[in-house]
Amino acid sequence: MANDAVEMLRLELHGRGVGYLAGYRSGRNVMVFDDAWRLDASRPTLSLSLLPDFPRAAEVMQTPWVRQQRLHPWFSNLLPEGALRSWLAQRLKVHPDNEFPLLARLGDDLPGALRVSPVLPNDMPDWVLSHRRSITPRRRIAEVGGGFSLAGVQMKFSMRERDGRFHFGHADEFGDWIVKTPSTRHRRVPENEATTMWMAQSAGVEIPEIRLIPLNALEGLPAINLPDEHLAYAIRRFDREGGQRIHAEDMAQVLFRYPHEKYDGPNYEQIGRLLREFTTDGLDNVQAFARRLLVDILLANGDAHLKNWSLIYPDQRTPRLAPAYDIVNTLAYLEGDHRLALNLNGKKDWYRLGEDDFRRWAEKAGVAWPAIRTVLDDTIERARARWPRQLVELPMDDAHKAILKRHWRHLAPEWRIG
Repeated sequence: MANDAVEMLRLELHGRGVGYLAGYRSGRNVMVFDDAWRLDASRPTLSLSLLPDFPRAAEVMQTPWVRQQRLHPWFSNLLPEGALRSWLAQRLKVHPDNEFPLLARLGDDLPGALRVSPVLPNDMPDWVLSHRRSITPRRRIAEVGGGFSLAGVQMKFSMRERDGRFHFGHADEFGDWIVKTPSTRHRRVPENEATTMWMAQSAGVEIPEIRLIPLNALEGLPAINLPDEHLAYAIRRFDREGGQRIHAEDMAQVLFRYPHEKYDGPNYEQIGRLLREFTTDGLDNVQAFARRLLVDILLANGDAHLKNWSLIYPDQRTPRLAPAYDIVNTLAYLEGDHRLALNLNGKKDWYRLGEDDFRRWAEKAGVAWPAIRTVLDDTIERARARWPRQLVELPMDDAHKAILKRHWRHLAPEWRIG
């Protein structure tokens, strides 16, 4: 361990230096905040967990974030999972759990507004390296850039849209759309997700612009296996607008949970409390959260885990609930699995969740029940009035439509449709 080589990345948010991340060949990763950032009360917000009023925020910023192989959960959640991670790791010739080189490679097109850049050997601050044990580093330069990062397990790509065509591999520009290719495991996922997202929107849920696009409109994709299907799903990135980066983070980042922990621990009451206490117009955000929770139940979406709820920072300082994404009728692919991703009033079973559970959820989240009941009533009224006719016209597979209609008949009486 006497000459453990080290690479270093500088972390930057909205043009401001946040700190440094040192990655040692032994697998140890150390992130240290720059004092100029840490002590600046007017700094942009990197994470809700670092806001002055958040529990232990000052202590968390004073202490180096040290992990072995994997990065700290906040950074680990910026990276892809599953097949996309394996593909990238294979390209870089590293183990998929060796996260420092993955972050270095993807650092110019990460989710949100954080950017990473390499630090030359002679420019590495000694105060960052002083947090090593008894190791003398042999410094080398990280390879940075030339890729993109989108968290999640599905194959998806950050792409630029020009005149109806979507381009991957845009070295000089970041992507403004997320494009998901068809699944090799499940039938017609793009049509499923587009349908459920459009239905969520008609029930009052805020979503970004989405499209179904022909596969032949995609240019520059890597050599990946694709099924015999013809449509991809595209959703406009809410963390990109007018050529600018808008900062965002998911709830797994806020709560320092690794991606494999996205179904564990925290519940929907805890997320509701965070929204009430820390977001712009907390009541409005909690109401939007409640509407989306009911829509998840109505659309049989069992995948609303920590990584599928995000915050966005339009003014660089104060968070609000980000638009919805990744709403899918999971029952179409997981027969018999009728559970929410997290607990709501101690329950997950869609068919055992009624209005009283939302009332108790509101109490635990610290929000007056009448304010939530009004939103739930509006949501179910919209769904009943619009969805049965809308579903006929939307592109979801007919077998999946039948599953969804059967699901509606088994819900609690107050939520049944058609």
